[in-house]
Formats: sequence, structure tokens, C-alpha cells
Amino acid sequence: MCLGIPGEVVELVADQPDLARVSVGGVRRAVNIALLEGEGVAPGDWILIHVGFALSRIDEAEARAAMEFLEGIGQAYEDEIEALRESGTG
Repeated sequence: MCLGIPGEVVELVADQPDLARVSVGGVRRAVNIALLEGEGVAPGDWILIHVGFALSRIDEAEARAAMEFLEGIGQAYEDEIEALRESGTG
């Protein structure tokens, strides 16, 4: 099962403009934000992430609702968070 997971942008990577450090379920990792070029992604923004790429900006209420849904589906969500942990913290 492939999931889009919401994450909060913590910082932009200064020397790599296509990357941002994002917090997802307490795990921080680098995420490619190139698909959101021109949208002015900034720390504090929420984004929807799939396989290391930011697909869209979302508001905090939408992020919260998505997290509640993902937590409700149980194991698939836990597997995604574990995959994030194992992929490194960026």
C-alpha cells in the first residue's frame, strides 16, 4: 500500500534549493520539494509526501485529518513511519 503522508517543513536546505527538512510523525528527513517550485514553501508549511517527494501543500487542518486517518488504519501507517526511520533522517 502506498500512502501520501503529511509532514511539516522544519527548514529549507540552503545549499540544495530542491530539499527541505520535514518532520513526519516525529521523524525528520530530507524531502524533495522541486514539484512545488513557485509555491513558496517555507518552514511551518504542511506538505503531502510520497516516496520522498512533496506532492502538494496542504493546510494544518487537512494535515491533522490525514494523520488521524493514517493512525486509524494502523499497521500500514506504522510501516510507513518505520520506513522513514530506516531511510535516514536527512
